[in-house]
Amino acid sequence: MSMKPKALILHAAGINRDLDAAFALEAAGAEVEIVHVNKLRANPNILRQARILVIPGGFSYADALGAGRLFALDIASFFKDEVSRFVDEGKPVIGICNGFQTLVKAGLLPGRQLFTSDGDERRFTLSNNRNGRFECRWVTIKAEKSPCIWTKGIQEPVVCPVAHGEGRFLASSQAHMDALIAANLVALRYALATGEPAGELWPYNPNGSPYDIAGICNPKGNVLGLMPHPEDNVLTGPAGRSYHGGRQGSGLTLFKNGVRHAIDQGALYG
Repeated sequence: MSMKPKALILHAAGINRDLDAAFALEAAGAEVEIVHVNKLRANPNILRQARILVIPGGFSYADALGAGRLFALDIASFFKDEVSRFVDEGKPVIGICNGFQTLVKAGLLPGRQLFTSDGDERRFTLSNNRNGRFECRWVTIKAEKSPCIWTKGIQEPVVCPVAHGEGRFLASSQAHMDALIAANLVALRYALATGEPAGELWPYNPNGSPYDIAGICNPKGNVLGLMPHPEDNVLTGPAGRSYHGGRQGSGLTLFKNGVRHAIDQGALYG
């Protein structure tokens, strides 16, 4: 029997980063299974056998009705109880790019209890990039003080690519944005190569997100959503590449943190 924690990667029509996420998680020490959403719909208990849940990037259902919206409806309609239980148990969950959009629009980020008055109202969203263009470039992100288990202990900037047209993180009011920031739920921000704040300047902040927000977590810290793709900078040596002066393979640390948390959970709860 493998002692590696099992990571479940959800796949749906249009998703194209599932193999990248699988590679990163295997490099971090996880056992990986990519499961089509229809298979999970037929047997939601599959999720109970996993220690890590990943919703990867891509263009789920061709981003019909908006980025991540139909995938979010799948989760909210068919897997709400199972995914909510997974989150409540403190198991690691990560949504990358389209996966981040899905988590927000499904109400799993930043968390219903603090930031929605009922199950239907969403106070946060990801909207069109401020410049109105699809952005595909390498960026620098910096971990912030937060309860996020995925970014724990990361001190140096991480370089990785972005590839999205709807990545600007917005709140329905300044009060809600202030509450998010006050709760230290901003896990990652866009930065200059030095690690200093991007100051909402393009191209360092590629989508114009206020406060340079690149990723957020839930209050428990086990759920992380981010627009950049750390899974695309996990190699070192001749096969790896570095950009903007960043370190090769610097994205791998996020996945190692998620795997380590799953292992520690397994030791505690079996």
